[in-house]
Amino acid sequence: MRLHRLLLSICLVLGAIGTSALTSASAQGDEPHNSDAHYYLALGDSLARGYMPGPGSQHDTDQGYVDDLYVTLHAKDPSLQLVKLGCSGETTGTMITGGRCTDRYPAGTSQLAAAEQFLTAHRGSVSYLTLDIGANDVDGCTPGGSIDAVCLLTGVETIRANLTTILDRLTAASGRLPVSAGMTYYDPFLQYYLGGLQGKVVAILSVDLLAAINTVETLLYQQHGFKVADVAGAYKTTNFLNQTTVPGYGQQPVNVATICRLTYMCSMQNIHPNVEGYQVIATAFEKKIG
Repeated sequence: MRLHRLLLSICLVLGAIGTSALTSASAQGDEPHNSDAHYYLALGDSLARGYMPGPGSQHDTDQGYVDDLYVTLHAKDPSLQLVKLGCSGETTGTMITGGRCTDRYPAGTSQLAAAEQFLTAHRGSVSYLTLDIGANDVDGCTPGGSIDAVCLLTGVETIRANLTTILDRLTAASGRLPVSAGMTYYDPFLQYYLGGLQGKVVAILSVDLLAAINTVETLLYQQHGFKVADVAGAYKTTNFLNQTTVPGYGQQPVNVATICRLTYMCSMQNIHPNVEGYQVIATAFEKKIG
């Protein structure tokens, strides 16, 4: 019953998005697009920074999906320059108000404020903009291998409200929006499927709830003129039907096997992608903006 109430509440959130849609035409303004634009502005959380575990430490790298995507885009436009403003640990709230990665942005500002300043100062010169944000709003909602329904519902509503603000301000600062894309998230908690019956239940529920979060974000992105990279699909997030081998665990659903292959979740209990996993994300973005 508790899960039913959660899903009903999420449906109400989705309804609220539909009734308060911001049309991309009104957000983009009348400024003509500059065909000579040559910046790629990358925004978001640790995925946009390229964060991954390392020997004895965890750190930002230049092997994230942004870096991979930039290689492809730069090959087509050698004048293109990459501007990475993503911040590891960023939530939708801290992206607006600041408080993380304070050494990366002008004093007293936030990632969003820095992005607005860049977009305003380089109107007509930004070719591409990518964004991933929201995962850190809900990543604490599976304590001890269980699902905290209240935490997830609160997180979904927080994402809806804050992502609306973020996208409103980005489109306003752009004048005319560059080629822009957000993404759906993969489900690192599929790894729980390997932990017995209770783990299987949690993994299956996590996919359904992630779908609600991805739906909220997808609607908001589309309403603001963003394309949406289907990272959830690229990671085969919903595919429990087909089976493949997971080393040490035998035959398992392909979505569970994919999480083990593309992230550090099964080997180190770390949700971040490995090098191959970041490339898969980059390819999903490339299909939309490349």
